[in-house]
Amino acid sequence: MARKAFNVAMAGICAALYALIGRLTDLGITFGGVAFWPAAVIPAVFAVLFGPWVGGTGAAIGIFIRDMLFHGDALLSLSAGVTANFAGGFLIGYFARKSPDWRKIGTSMFIGSVTIVAGLLLPTVLLPAQSEIFTGLPAHLSLIVFAVAVVVSIAIMAVVAKRWPEWRSYTVGSIIGLGVASLIIALVVWGYSQIFFSPQGYFKMPLPPEFIPLIFVWTFTTEIPFVLLLGPPIIKACRNAFPSLAKT
Repeated sequence: MARKAFNVAMAGICAALYALIGRLTDLGITFGGVAFWPAAVIPAVFAVLFGPWVGGTGAAIGIFIRDMLFHGDALLSLSAGVTANFAGGFLIGYFARKSPDWRKIGTSMFIGSVTIVAGLLLPTVLLPAQSEIFTGLPAHLSLIVFAVAVVVSIAIMAVVAKRWPEWRSYTVGSIIGLGVASLIIALVVWGYSQIFFSPQGYFKMPLPPEFIPLIFVWTFTTEIPFVLLLGPPIIKACRNAFPSLAKT
């Protein structure tokens, strides 16, 4: 019972910090309705220190509070933000506490990424008409950027696994967790814009399908650097200050 109460308290602290710091650091910058988000490191840290349920729940509640302060669309937050953040926080905490075979995971991620790229290629190639209206860029560029992000992510995982083996599981969890979260956000935000758009709404018009890979890349690449660069030193500092957290 005491352990459950402790986890609930930690999830609440995570949610409060996530909402506050997220709102203070998003700089009002958005793309496709998705904000610049360095605060992603907060639930990642809580997920590692206190477990996947704490990280996932804190992230889900925190993003909902932040969204209500930012755009006030509860349905959009519940369908995209809450689900994606819970999945991302949970997966980071889950894999960070495991000792997975990173070679097999890397191979699986590569195969899965190629499959996703192939799937996203269809709307990008078949329905390119609106892409330049929204982005000013050629339609195929979104797919190229997406593929580059995938390759760079796998390269980062390989480098960390070789040079800093103590953070191997954390890196794997971060890439998988943020990858899944980014894909959920990209698909749901695009789908939401097709249904709930109006001159007075958050989306003035439906987003073209080419935006799916662009939103994915934007979400992933504006979060993963902060999670990978800031997460380890923060986690290490917390464990040095409170040695019991290393056993949590």
